[in-house]
Formats: sequence, structure tokens, C-alpha cells
Amino acid sequence: MLIGGCMDFSKFMDGFVSFAQNNPIIVIVLAVGVLFFIYRKPKLFFGLLGLGLLLVGLFYLIMSISGQGSEKKKKLTHEEEQSDTTR
Repeated sequence: MLIGGCMDFSKFMDGFVSFAQNNPIIVIVLAVGVLFFIYRKPKLFFGLLGLGLLLVGLFYLIMSISGQGSEKKKKLTHEEEQSDTTR
């Protein structure tokens, strides 16, 4: 489970780095925008950052729980199919 999560994060980072290398102007504009936003309204920025991290954590938790449940369901249905064929 943890290894799959690390692979997904690695894939995400690879995609992010690839996007940054292919579109440097967009990345620079976004970085300047974020820095300006931090400078002008730091309280709002960190509040939104905290909210975003909380939502990402909840999303990860839900996805990991549903992934375990679907794996268990597949395993149970596979066992049922095997028991049906042996009858």
C-alpha cells in the first residue's frame, strides 16, 4: 500500500517536473503570482494553504480506504467464482 502511494507521488512529481520544463513561462508567472499573494495577504494565503492540505489529506485517506475495500471485494468475488466452478 505504501509503496503504491510512493509510486503515485513519484509519477505526480515526474509529471509536474515535465510540465515545468516544457512551460517555463507559465511556471514563472504562477510563482510570481503566489509570491505576490503571500506578500499582500499572507494570512489568507496560509489559511487557504492549510485548507488545501487538509482537503488533499482527506482525499488521500478516502482513496486509500476505498482502494483497500475494492481489493477486498475483488478477492471475495474471485473466491466466490472459484467456489462456484468447483461445484
